[in-house]
Amino acid sequence: MTGAQTAAAATTGRQAAGPPRTGLTLFALAIAGMVVSVQQTLVIPLLPELMGHFHVSVTAVTWVFTASLLAGAVATPLLSRFGDMYGKKKMILLVLVLLFVGSVICAVSGSLGVLIAGRTLQGVSSAMIPLAIGMIRDTFPRERITTAIGIVSATMGVGGSAGMIVTGLIADRTTSHHPVFWITAALAAAGLVLVAVTAHDSGTRAGGRPDLAGALVLAGWLVCLLLAISEGNDWGWTAGGTIGLFAAAAVLCAVWVAVEQRVREPLVRLNLLVGPKSLSANLASTLLGFAMFAAFTLISGFVQSPAGKVGYGLSGSVLDVGLYMLPSTVTMLVASAMSGNVARRIGPAYTLALGSVFAGLSYTWLALSNSHGYDMLAFSAIQGIGFGIAYAALGTLAVQHVPMDQSGIASGINSLVRTTGGSVAGAVTASILAGKVIAGTQVPTLGAYELCFWIVAAGAVLAAAVAVVHGARHPHERPA
Repeated sequence: MTGAQTAAAATTGRQAAGPPRTGLTLFALAIAGMVVSVQQTLVIPLLPELMGHFHVSVTAVTWVFTASLLAGAVATPLLSRFGDMYGKKKMILLVLVLLFVGSVICAVSGSLGVLIAGRTLQGVSSAMIPLAIGMIRDTFPRERITTAIGIVSATMGVGGSAGMIVTGLIADRTTSHHPVFWITAALAAAGLVLVAVTAHDSGTRAGGRPDLAGALVLAGWLVCLLLAISEGNDWGWTAGGTIGLFAAAAVLCAVWVAVEQRVREPLVRLNLLVGPKSLSANLASTLLGFAMFAAFTLISGFVQSPAGKVGYGLSGSVLDVGLYMLPSTVTMLVASAMSGNVARRIGPAYTLALGSVFAGLSYTWLALSNSHGYDMLAFSAIQGIGFGIAYAALGTLAVQHVPMDQSGIASGINSLVRTTGGSVAGAVTASILAGKVIAGTQVPTLGAYELCFWIVAAGAVLAAAVAVVHGARHPHERPA
């Protein structure tokens, strides 16, 4: 396909989208994205209960979360590339079907192994957000792209908070984990129907054959890397298994780079990962993934800490964790809807920097003041503003400089590095909380939590610095 034909196909797709259809499509993609985000966090508060239910160790039950993370990391770049080749709607429908099937398996599971298998299928749905961003970039009118990407990106935080609330409501009424997954199955079915009825693809296709060799090697080094990060705290960072996994990840990564440079149609064009305009977006995404993931893990533990016994915390329930994060849900939606106008004025890079600063300020607040409920509510509201603005701009920054037929894989790579940042956040914060405990107990000290808040705030500020540098180096960038 020539450049003129590609442009014509993209224009035809946008004309077909039209104003009446794009609103319905955006609604469907936002609902589907929220369902995917719900499944990512709803198991976090359930882990202690599942450990007792199945009579297994902490390390074993952690696989309920880790399996989903690994599956998402491997599936996201592969399905994003397939979306560019065969159509993003087909791949979105596929991941929603797998989310539904995985949810049903989890809902009927009677053993830890079956539950982990279901969670693995659920994890594939992580490819939903980058596929949706690619579809928006390909088919929406130019003036709506930035705002639409912002709304879909915001579902990552909104869905995460909603998952906590859903789990909390059920935990107050039953000790079984099954109802949580039946709800996820119902939501996945609803999202599947909405996308099938309203969404559509442009005529833009990458063409070519799947790079199966690249996909297999990529899966190998990602599994080794994320497994080492996820389990390093339990195994020991200097243990043979941990070091061996990091070494295997490095070797396989080098092999993967060599493969991608030699094949005619690589799974990932390396300029989309470390190119002049991609590197800063991916680095910022890693740092923001670090900050957002830390919110779900740190806040859950801090809110549920019994103040009367340990001298800090809010003595809350699982439901309280979700309720404290409600302000974040509201401000994130509002901020993401407004971010399009901001980006059109100052550019996506500086918009990303602005959002990252707000995210850093929210954690700084908690590091300095955390003894009252209003501290948590203020943190939540400020954090929602920050991530709402930042993720909207980041979604645009990741795809605006790439050809139409590579928008899915560019967004997929950006999502992949965000997942990696989240994995690092889990390992770093867990290591700090495990290393600074109250004498004679395994309970983290207040200082351990405050140190984590400062570290996460620093990560958000670094993301802002990366965005400012990008904006200074590419001063004429504006959304299409």
